[in-house]
Amino acid sequence: MIRRVKILVSGRVQGVGFRHATRQQAQSLGLTGSVKNLPDGRVEIFASGDTETLESLIAWSRKGSKMAGVDNVQVTEWLGDELDELSAGFEIK
Repeated sequence: MIRRVKILVSGRVQGVGFRHATRQQAQSLGLTGSVKNLPDGRVEIFASGDTETLESLIAWSRKGSKMAGVDNVQVTEWLGDELDELSAGFEIK
């Protein structure tokens, strides 16, 4: 079953390669979605895939890229249509 989640990551996650590392991790897991910086300093991830694979991305997000300093990760189920336009691949916005 396909699951969709929205992941909000806070801490030192902008300007440290977090988005690029997230895309690389998501692509290696075969997930679809997107990642972007938010004006408040957090990173927002929309991801779609099976539960086990998404849990792998969520676990990775708690550590992040090599230079990141993750303070908090919030995960919510996402039913919105942001992912509808991202039927394939994982992009940085």
